[in-house]
Amino acid sequence: MMIAAGSRVPVVLVHGIRTSASMWRHQLEWLAAEGHPVLAVDLPGHGSRLDEPFTLEGALAAIDAGVDQLEGPVLLVGLSLGGYYAIAYAAGKPERVLGLVAAGSSFEPGGPGLAAYRRLARLIHRFPDRGLWLHTFLVRRMLPPAGVRDVLAGGVALDVMDSGLTATGRLSPLADLRAFPGRVWLVNGAYDHFRFHQRRFLAAARHGTLVTIPGAGHLVSLHRPHRFDTVLRRILSEVEADFGTNSPDSVSHPGR
Repeated sequence: MMIAAGSRVPVVLVHGIRTSASMWRHQLEWLAAEGHPVLAVDLPGHGSRLDEPFTLEGALAAIDAGVDQLEGPVLLVGLSLGGYYAIAYAAGKPERVLGLVAAGSSFEPGGPGLAAYRRLARLIHRFPDRGLWLHTFLVRRMLPPAGVRDVLAGGVALDVMDSGLTATGRLSPLADLRAFPGRVWLVNGAYDHFRFHQRRFLAAARHGTLVTIPGAGHLVSLHRPHRFDTVLRRILSEVEADFGTNSPDSVSHPGR
């Protein structure tokens, strides 16, 4: 795997639970305009893959296929559910990841918290519309109009919550961060309930940076897209500085 000197860093974007690749439409537009090869993947059970069962292995395979499509290695960016699977993927295939951005995913996915979340999801799924009205109502309350359009454009994965949360409970993000040799950016909204363990996550990363976006909630790239863009541009500049003058024969992670 290699990145040629002077090339723009390729970017793979991984969405959150019940959303789809469409949640990244804003970032897809400006990244492509700035010359970055970019792709937002749909995880199993979401978006264009709505009829597929969600599994841990299937989610990692979807990311791997996206990296293949861009002829990696890539900057890997995940939000919420996508952040957890981006961390797991980076740990398993570090040679394919130039840098890792995990947004809204600094909470250990296990124990009583996950169990309570699963019980709530099962209760909501028993509603006559399987929770569609509630999901749409919350999205419209939390996000600006452009974010609402982007997050709903790919459809709502109504049946994925239990399988998605069960599979995610098998992940070990702290161990995965310890295993990944490259640079990690933890990007969280100031009002995100999923940043509760961010100090543990930062301590686990070998080369970690914590970024807090003021005024943002959990869906930080949708809630404060322009602030998120500013952070992502800075990260891309740092990755290009790390790898832009490397030999075209190989990639080595800084500090490895």
